[in-house]
This record gives sequence, C-alpha cells and structure tokens, in this order.
Amino acid sequence: MKQIQLFFLIVTILNVNAYDRITGLDFATRSEVIAVNGMAATSHPLATQTAIGILKNGGNAIDAAIAANAVLGLVEPTGCGIGGDLFAIVWNANEKKLYGLNSSGPAPIEISIEKLNKIGIDKIPAYGPLPVTVPGAVAGWTSLHKKFGTLDFEYLFNDAIDYAENGFPVSELVAYYLRRSSEIFSSYPNFKNIWMPNGNTPEKAAIFKNSLLAQNYRDIAKSYGQEFYNGKIANDIVKAVNEKGGYFSKTDLSSFSPEWITPVSTNYRGLDVWELPPNGQGIAALQILNILENYNIQKMGFGSAEYIHLFTEAKKIAFEDRAKYYADTQFSDIPVERLISKEYAVERSKLINFKKAAKVFNPGNIENGDTIYLTVADKYGNMISLIQSNYRGMGSGIIPDNSGFMLQDRGEMFSMDKNHRNALEGGKRPFHTIIPAFVTKEGKPYISFGLMGGAMQPQGHAQIIINLVDFKMNLQEAGDAPRIRHAGSSQPTGEIMNDGGYLSLEKKISEEEIKKLKELGHKFQYDLGGFGGYQAIMLKDGVYLGASESRKDGHASGY
Repeated sequence: MKQIQLFFLIVTILNVNAYDRITGLDFATRSEVIAVNGMAATSHPLATQTAIGILKNGGNAIDAAIAANAVLGLVEPTGCGIGGDLFAIVWNANEKKLYGLNSSGPAPIEISIEKLNKIGIDKIPAYGPLPVTVPGAVAGWTSLHKKFGTLDFEYLFNDAIDYAENGFPVSELVAYYLRRSSEIFSSYPNFKNIWMPNGNTPEKAAIFKNSLLAQNYRDIAKSYGQEFYNGKIANDIVKAVNEKGGYFSKTDLSSFSPEWITPVSTNYRGLDVWELPPNGQGIAALQILNILENYNIQKMGFGSAEYIHLFTEAKKIAFEDRAKYYADTQFSDIPVERLISKEYAVERSKLINFKKAAKVFNPGNIENGDTIYLTVADKYGNMISLIQSNYRGMGSGIIPDNSGFMLQDRGEMFSMDKNHRNALEGGKRPFHTIIPAFVTKEGKPYISFGLMGGAMQPQGHAQIIINLVDFKMNLQEAGDAPRIRHAGSSQPTGEIMNDGGYLSLEKKISEEEIKKLKELGHKFQYDLGGFGGYQAIMLKDGVYLGASESRKDGHASGY
C-alpha cells in the first residue's frame, strides 16, 4: 500500500499523467515493432499472424501477402474481398527493382453510356448491377504468385479456409461496419444468409463462419484462380449481375488479365516516393509533395494554421487535375510526366494565396505530347505494398449464389460525359481510389506503406511523408499524428465543385489554429472515421520497423 501511495505522490509532484508514454510524441499510441527476419502490418491481427506464419514456414513476402489478403477477405468483408480489385508495388531483392501491378477490372464490354441513357440513367448508381466491374483480386494473386511466389499456391489458403469453416471472433470495428452495412444490404439476395445467419450481424467477439467462402477459396486454390474466371464461380457471377439488369458475359471474366506496370516517382527532400500511374489516384500524392517542397514546412510547424492552409490549397490544386486527367491509360493519353514534374509544381504553386482559402482552382492546361492495405517484408529483402477493396465498404450489394462474397461497385466512378477522359466505355477500367506506395532512398528499399480511405489516400500518403521528413517523426508517430482531410474538390465522375469544400481535422489541432484557418475562409465539418487506415514497414540498417493504424483493428508484427 505504501508503494502505491508513493507512486501517486511522485506522479503528482512531477505533474505527470500516469498514462503518458515515457518516450515519443504526446499523440503516439505505441512504439514501432522491430524485428530482423520478417515483418507484416495489416488491418487485422489474424491476417498479420497468417503472414508471419507463412514467412516462418519458408514463404517470401509475396506468398505472405496473398495469404494475409485471403484471410482479410473473410475477417474484414467490410473493406475487401475477392469481389474487388487489387494493386501492388513489389521490391524484388534479387533484381533490386520495383514492380507495379494493376489488377483492376474493366466495365463489361456490352455496357455503354448510350444504353444507360436509353433506360433513363444519367449517373451510374452506387449499388446494384450497373456499377459492377470485373473483379481483379484473384487474378492479382495468381499474377503475383507466378512472378514471385515460392510456396505452393494452395498452401497459402489454409488459414483462410480454416477460419471460414471453423469460425473466428469478429473484431470490434468490423462488427460496427457490418451492422452499418446491413442497413443498406439486408434486402439484397444472399446477404442475410451469409452475414446475418441469426437474424443480426455478429457482435464483437462473436464466432462467425462463412462456409461458402471456404468453398470458393478451395476452388480458387485448386484451380489456380481459373474457377473464378472460367468455371462455376464465373457462371454464378454472370448470372447474379445479369438477373438484376447488368451487362456481364463470361468473356468479360475469362479475357481479363492484370497489367504489370512501371511505378512513377518524385523526389521529396532526398526520398524517392513511388506511386502507380492512373487509372489510380496515386500521382495526386506526388503532385501535392512537389508543390509543398517549395516551402519551409518544418519552420511552419506541425499543426500550425500556416501549414494546414498550405497543405489544403496544394491538395485542391492536385485534385482539380485528378478530376480532369486521371483515367485508364489504355484509353487516354494521360500526361503523367508533366503532372508530376517539378516545373509544373512550381507553376501551380503560384496559385496559392496565403491570406485566403480558394473557392476553386481550375485544372492545369496541359497539352498532349473502409479498403484494406497490407505490407510484408521478408528475410531476403523482398517487400510488398498491397491494397485491395470492393469500394463503398462491402461493394455493390450483388452477391452471387453459392458464394460468400460481394461484387465491387467501382463502375460508379465512371463519368457519364462521353467527352471526359474517364467516360464509361465497355472494356475500360474506371478511375480508381485505392493506391499502394513505396519509398526508396539512394536506390535502396526504405519504406513500404499505404493509407486507405477513398479520397483521403493521396492526402494521407503526402502527410505520412511530410511527418517523417519535415517533422522528424518515427514510423508509428507519422501514422498516429492528427490528420488533415479536405473534401469537396471536383470529381473524376464529372461533378464540378466551386464552393471551396470543407476541412476536417483530428483532435490535438489547437482551437487557436482552427480560428486562424476560419479567418482565412476555410469551412469545417466534423468527421469520425474518415481519416484512413495506415500500415507501414521501414528497412533501416538491416532492421525492419513496423507500424500499424491505431484508429482501427490493425496489427504489426515481426520475428
């Protein structure tokens, strides 16, 4: 008793909160995870443990990422699944080279703006059969495995199948999002059978099973993905979409193949930051960083009105270009090199007014000529940055018979303006929000990271880099730091915004700085849960450091 009294006396004398961390910044939630042989950071502890298990059993980072993603499709159906798409950046240690994979599927060949206009549709709906595009995730797994995998493909699904058949305890955040999803999808065929077996979605820690998904995984594993695109699963997908008024065919699925692409980069104060080119929005992060590099952000200070104003205006500028130029590069000539050039950034930065928030920025004149994220690193030096989702959480509401998954609704991101670069066309990939990121330093792998969450993603990517470089935070602090989120820019679907949008700031940004921002003309809106989910791995002096999102159920682990 005397020892306890002495402890509280010392705390009182020193005026120290008993729950403060001894080290790190005041918003840090925990230390970085540190290990030598391998590291995994995912949005769910069970998936992270699966990845570590694969590494310990002789697999490499790519094997582990595929296995973890399969588990996530079961345990976190509110953010991903085999009905969705996949993007990845891979550092291959043997070649000392970065590879990019775009495994996002196109719209069905038979769909068109004209056909939708004839039935009275001038905007693609969020749910139902019309926004469904070809799911790319499974083909992404097989492409990654063919190029880099080492373990048998079937072996990678053991944990996912076991959890699906025998059950797993539902995590807190997933239970919340399943409950919210049921408000939208409970009337859709097959939703209740899968995710409301007892009349309600599972509560936190309830044991949940998905035997149909277990069978889907078994079929995919044994057929090396062919069952999904050429077999019974494919037949069920086509039937489910077309019975509700869609335009799918077996050819849409059987003809799909992912695209290996070259990542693009910009250098930010000595670090090469890598993203994938459109149809994703990754280069928006590079555009933001290029603009901000022209200013002394460190001197402005983290959380200052000056920095937040500058960041917001840079984001607005980049997102106007995003709305005009970002689309499927197989259908449009996208001026990527110009958009991410330093010269263009200097030109665009001249538009920023430090005394007033802009209502609207016009896109630059350029001549032609919640999602899941995971990262894994292995003892060989391979690293993978992988992101995968269905969009709008669970997706379109279309759930094929005999399946335990929902199809994505990425087609909602198409523009119905036939003159827009992102205009709906059969066989064309829509504008995409999900983006993986990677950082190299002097030509060597340094950080594999991502921050999921719609339009927050490029904003989040840029903030992570700024936190690490300008504000000297460690890997976990960079993710824990209060985030800036601006909403209201023009959209790649064609909507033009001219009201300046609004800012959402997380706690610990002082009221004094918020007052200054209001005086500059910024509008504010409260937001809960819209600031994204972060995972990261850093390789420093032969040691891996891992960080995971404290706002969600994420988990980083190494060995």
